[in-house]
Amino acid sequence: MIQRSGSADQGETTMQTEVKRTAVYVYEAPVRLWHWVNALSITVLTITGWFIANPLPTLPGEASDHYVMGYIRFAHFAAAYIFTVGFIGRLYWAFVGNEHSQQLFKLPFYRASFWKELMHEVRWYAFMEKEPKKYVGHNPLAHLFMVAIITVGGIAMVLTGFALYAEQAGLGTWQDTLFGWLIPLVGQSQDVRIWHHWGMWIIVVFFILYVYVAIREDIVSRQSLISTMVSGWRMFKDDRP
Repeated sequence: MIQRSGSADQGETTMQTEVKRTAVYVYEAPVRLWHWVNALSITVLTITGWFIANPLPTLPGEASDHYVMGYIRFAHFAAAYIFTVGFIGRLYWAFVGNEHSQQLFKLPFYRASFWKELMHEVRWYAFMEKEPKKYVGHNPLAHLFMVAIITVGGIAMVLTGFALYAEQAGLGTWQDTLFGWLIPLVGQSQDVRIWHHWGMWIIVVFFILYVYVAIREDIVSRQSLISTMVSGWRMFKDDRP
């Protein structure tokens, strides 16, 4: 990126200088912290969720002597609370942070240029374009998937997860008050459980693709990706627009 600045004195020719920008500070510390805590909580939720859906074989002796599934469920619930609190904190930071912190909750779907550049990214990932474009924040395709999977999908997983949790918390609890309405709306608790389980697999597939794309783009794109979520700085590999 190139930033131009200049000044002119009376009777003199206007002079312009070019200042190359090889790095831009994009992701603030709270966003980076949320990113890694969110990734860890989703990993724990996925692993423990798998065992909750596919319980381990019964061990000999008293269940209280082992309590394996109890620990697994506790880890799942703890990670769910961390995920939810982190999501609320991330929403708050979208209001007080920089413009890039808002991307997770704002999708410019009404702009024709957004869809045009999104199709360019689709062709780039499909090896049909020779060169990618440069972006300070998320590229349009990543932006769409982050909103769809992390924001919309995250809300769906919180609603369905706490609705199921409300069953064991009991009637009249705050979990039941805030989320219990979902079960009769969907039909029954098993329906909610199925939607929650499908949501897990959608997120698993997304994260597999996410890791692949992050590594790929860090190598072949025109800007940094993985290191950006560590330092916050977007590093550019060339000075072309």
